[in-house]
Amino acid sequence: MGEILFLAHRVPFPPDRGDKIRSCHLLRALAALAPVHVGCIGDDGDTPEALAELASLAASHCVARRAGPLPLVAARALVQGRPISVAAFASEALHDWVGHVLATRPVTTIFVFSGQMAQFVPDGFTGRVVMDFVDVDSAKFEAYGATGRWPMRWVYQREGRLLRRFEDRTARRATTCLFVSAEEKALFEARLGRRTGIDLCTLGNGIDWHGYDPAVIAPAPETLGGAVQLTFTGQMDYPPNVVAAELFAHAVMPSIRAAHADAVFNVVGRAPIPAVRALDGVNGTRVTGEVPDVKPWLAGSTLVVAPLAIARGVQNKVLEAMAMARPLIVTPGAATGIGAQDGVHLRIAESPAEMAARALALIADPAGAAAMGEAARAYVVARFGWERVSRDLRALVEGAQDAA
Repeated sequence: MGEILFLAHRVPFPPDRGDKIRSCHLLRALAALAPVHVGCIGDDGDTPEALAELASLAASHCVARRAGPLPLVAARALVQGRPISVAAFASEALHDWVGHVLATRPVTTIFVFSGQMAQFVPDGFTGRVVMDFVDVDSAKFEAYGATGRWPMRWVYQREGRLLRRFEDRTARRATTCLFVSAEEKALFEARLGRRTGIDLCTLGNGIDWHGYDPAVIAPAPETLGGAVQLTFTGQMDYPPNVVAAELFAHAVMPSIRAAHADAVFNVVGRAPIPAVRALDGVNGTRVTGEVPDVKPWLAGSTLVVAPLAIARGVQNKVLEAMAMARPLIVTPGAATGIGAQDGVHLRIAESPAEMAARALALIADPAGAAAMGEAARAYVVARFGWERVSRDLRALVEGAQDAA
């Protein structure tokens, strides 16, 4: 096959958050097939080490800056009638670089990671376009619009509507469209209506389960001392994570503390917004902010929780907890796309009262909780290795070449 152009909305290194974990592993798999030219949008958090790793893997690369501060970009997008989440990743420099690469290199495949980056695929490109939507972003904004407060409710509703149209056009432009789970694929297919001829495929997420070995990872010192430890991990400026942390701290922890007065709820993740920091000390909540490694916090947890009301795609935080053999309580949305069995690999709970009841039951049954954790790890090891995902990706890309 010819060379590949890989477009991503963030620098894929280091793979320390959900989207970057996926983009990093997919990029590595593609680089094993052919020379890959990488174009992405950078930010102030990109380290010299991350950029050096990108340069060592790519045949050539461009790390462009965003079009400007988000409030200014959002205002411009509102005037222009564009989705804000697409305008936020616009870059004339990246447009120019893409044009130069396509004009000077034998690129036969453009791999687009995340819908926002479809704006950089030229209309005149005649090769194959593999579009990794991952999940249905427009559905996420529609969910925000159904629950948010004015004026953000209107902004989210507008974003969902415009982004849905953008996703529709993008899908019709692509040779193959990828989704992280069968549920996301089915949702997108239903939203396309009667349109046919669009190739939709599932490419699941993986996890480096070798690195999540509870036998060799010591618990974080802060989790020692005998108190019940419940842990939630994630990027803590991401709205669904913020809502989940607030819900658990205020609506679930009081019931748990009534039975275990010293129980601690650890909120572990970078960039906690003021609303999250305000939870510190509430009903035993401890907000850590960014930590060097979440694995010791998982290792020291009595239970791990993922109380997400809005969850798109496959949750890496759930796979990580399962790989660490931790007993886990999740909402139905957080369990989507994993296929784990309720009561065997994890526990699913919908309401705060159900979360509290199931947490207390697991705390009271350490042997049963440990058995559930071991079953969860065995399930992840058997089904979610990145090696399997990479094999599936290679088959999909080669199939897209034949289709093109």
